Amino acid sequence: MSTDKLVYLDHNATTRIAPEVIESMLPCLTNHWGNPSSAYSLAIEPARLIEEARESAARLIGSDKRHIVFTSCGTESNNTAIQGALTANPTKRHVVTTAVEHSANIKFCQHLEKSGYEVTFLPVDLDGAIDFCDLQSAIRKDTAIVSIMWANNETGVLFPIEEIAAICRSNGVLFHTDAVQVAGKLPIDVKNLGVDFLSLSAHKLRAPKGIGLLYIKSGVSFYPYIIGGGQERGLRGGTENVANIVAFGKAAELALSNIETENTQVRSLRDRLEKGIFQSIGGAIRNGGEPRLPNTSNIGFQGIEAEAALLLLDREGICASSGSACTTGSIEPSHVLQAMGVPAARSKGSLRFSLGIENTERDIDFLLKKLPAIVERLRDSSPET
Repeated sequence: MSTDKLVYLDHNATTRIAPEVIESMLPCLTNHWGNPSSAYSLAIEPARLIEEARESAARLIGSDKRHIVFTSCGTESNNTAIQGALTANPTKRHVVTTAVEHSANIKFCQHLEKSGYEVTFLPVDLDGAIDFCDLQSAIRKDTAIVSIMWANNETGVLFPIEEIAAICRSNGVLFHTDAVQVAGKLPIDVKNLGVDFLSLSAHKLRAPKGIGLLYIKSGVSFYPYIIGGGQERGLRGGTENVANIVAFGKAAELALSNIETENTQVRSLRDRLEKGIFQSIGGAIRNGGEPRLPNTSNIGFQGIEAEAALLLLDREGICASSGSACTTGSIEPSHVLQAMGVPAARSKGSLRFSLGIENTERDIDFLLKKLPAIVERLRDSSPET
């Protein structure tokens, strides 16, 4: 890097752990290290801290804490919801999802297809939206679950989850949403949403990696995906990761308190970023329509390779991405942009900037100072220009 300053614009990939979150974890790593499932007094405080964190996580999504199951990550939560629905309804062997889901869903559904299940991947239009008629037509008598993300991790495009949940409910089909990118950015109330399952991942909320949750609606038939010693009220086996669960609880509290900042300050910075790019770089086009997350901007630059641009940005101390962090290094174009019908020349030159509450106007101005020259340099060296 040519600068000591780090400009981090990849919050959809992960976030820096908040100091308050680190502080909340320390007692669990020092004094309160007992196994919370044990019968002796050393287990009492860890068990209490877990339930306190469960209450905080439940408040973040407008739920009762009894409906919260802690997992290892968003991927596990997504897989658990889908597999749990299939296990609970063995005669139903069909799943509906979209072509723009996170790889946690796409690859799991592809695995299900190899195992004899049928999966319908709903198409999207150029704005990244689905057609309700396509969804209605896709649901069959043997559909066990519909799984559709709330916010796309690459474009920030929001799906109308309440309406989708209503369609599923009217057809008697379970509905799961991956809300990993929404938490802390938009208010969540599972009761109003009408979802049966909802997934979150704490490392998107300024907490450590390795902890997530799955909301399970009351009365929904469910079978655990990980079988073990009966932890999490028998819904997810494995000794509880006390420190990370406590961290999730604290991060949930912080996220609730910062939602207004996300929707004012962060949104304003994102708009400043986009305006500056469109004014200074010819041919730049935003990928995806509205509504979308307040922090996310995916922009295509004709005549460049995204990976080359990211390397040059990194030398300047700027962190961005070309899509999902889970697919970085792949030579294939983004499956999200492909499904949207974005032209290949624009898709391969698309960059995602995802902001957080720690970003400042100086960060955006620094990016706008460096990016135009980088794009011009890459276009000048490209054989296609």
